[in-house]
Amino acid sequence: MRSSLLADAPAMREPQHAPVAHVTRGGVIEGVHYGSVVVLGGDGDVRLSIGDIEAACYPRSALKPVQALAMVRAGLPLDGALLSLSMGSHSGEEHHLAGTRLILELAGLTEDDLRNVPDVPYAPAVRDAWVREGRGPSRLAQNCSGKHAAMLYLCKLAGWPLESYLDPGHPLQRAIAEVVEELTGQHIANVTVDGCGAPLFAVSLHGLARAAARIATAGPDTAGRRVADALRVHPEMASGTGRDTAQLMRAVPGLLAKDGFEGVQVAALPDGRAVAVKISDGADRARIPVTAAALARAGVEPRLLAGFEGEPMTGGGRPVGGIQPVAALNPPTIPATA
Repeated sequence: MRSSLLADAPAMREPQHAPVAHVTRGGVIEGVHYGSVVVLGGDGDVRLSIGDIEAACYPRSALKPVQALAMVRAGLPLDGALLSLSMGSHSGEEHHLAGTRLILELAGLTEDDLRNVPDVPYAPAVRDAWVREGRGPSRLAQNCSGKHAAMLYLCKLAGWPLESYLDPGHPLQRAIAEVVEELTGQHIANVTVDGCGAPLFAVSLHGLARAAARIATAGPDTAGRRVADALRVHPEMASGTGRDTAQLMRAVPGLLAKDGFEGVQVAALPDGRAVAVKISDGADRARIPVTAAALARAGVEPRLLAGFEGEPMTGGGRPVGGIQPVAALNPPTIPATA
């Protein structure tokens, strides 16, 4: 039964996004990225809000740590690299494929049991090599295959139906929905289908940041700590070699972070500070620069965030501009402890 203590579902409306980053060239603002940003302090209070952090939005793959927590609570026995892969929007590298095969083998299943959509690898270099080898789309190569394999493994262990594991009414998806509401602190506004075929839950950006903070602060010997430790120790399994979210976690000690399509990013620290970002037009180039600025605004040392300013704008082969987060994302910072 859903808790009566949950807040109402966020409103399904056109979000009132605001400028979050300027694209500059030669000292002139050539473009503006709109979006929304929330920064939470260690006590859970909102310390910075830009745009519309309470409107319903789809977190896309940024919600995968919450889905993984729900599965661990329900009995998923994975840990470490394989648990991180179950949160993955992976690049399709060989270790991702091998890990997904291993999860399926543990379940006594094969790639044919997956119900995610066939695709080629996500990372451009890996995808190009895949195509050169004459390989076509496969369910294993699709970037969410680790999550789907973990879902099937849990269903096999729990005795739940396998064929219908993506149905929102399936016991697995009902269990995930309950944990989504618990961690975000609000009722789900809408349920649709994500790109991979799994149910996708609409929550607010504020709720997403709150959920990440709760996982990042989970105590020892809890499902939340298992999930957080897996992602922190094995960030490349949830993304890929050279991917920005993995690099960000490597750069900031203790950081838990996950990205999602359409310009979504969430990140949280062990003391409960958290940020969530949504770039309104889905442009990926603004996601990490804005996230890095939000983390600096949350009190992360700027030196740890060097290198996450985004790609420069070039002219004639030389830098002539870049992506500049808006002034509201500049210091003063909030304290590390509440």
